[in-house]
Amino acid sequence: MTFIKEFKEFALRGNVVDLAIAVIIGGAFGRIVTSMVNDIIMPPIGLALGGVDFKDLMVVLREAYIDPAGESISAVTLNYGNFIQQVVDFLIIAFIIFMIIRSMARLQKKEEAKPTPPPAPSREEKLLEEIRDLLKRP
Repeated sequence: MTFIKEFKEFALRGNVVDLAIAVIIGGAFGRIVTSMVNDIIMPPIGLALGGVDFKDLMVVLREAYIDPAGESISAVTLNYGNFIQQVVDFLIIAFIIFMIIRSMARLQKKEEAKPTPPPAPSREEKLLEEIRDLLKRP
């Protein structure tokens, strides 16, 4: 029973729940960025390069063929176009995360830059200062 209790305490900790939420939002954000790259950014780049669709860029290492038994063997390819698209996805996500972290750091600096006035001395501190001043007198 203690194993289940420990697991429940672990799973319901605040930072575990926050991490789960971050993973879910990150997955959705990744799909948005992938769509932006595939549907908005790459088509104009492909058009500018002469109508190239990056998904179709590949190097064929071995052509497809039919073996002596009559089975179709698919081609072996290096799909470098898909790799280029994934690199663009990564760069966009990294840039957006950089901008978010940079904005958060600026906000933290602004909050830290505000000087807080020192707290008013307590009653005990005032009494101690009066005693100190009385002791300093000749």
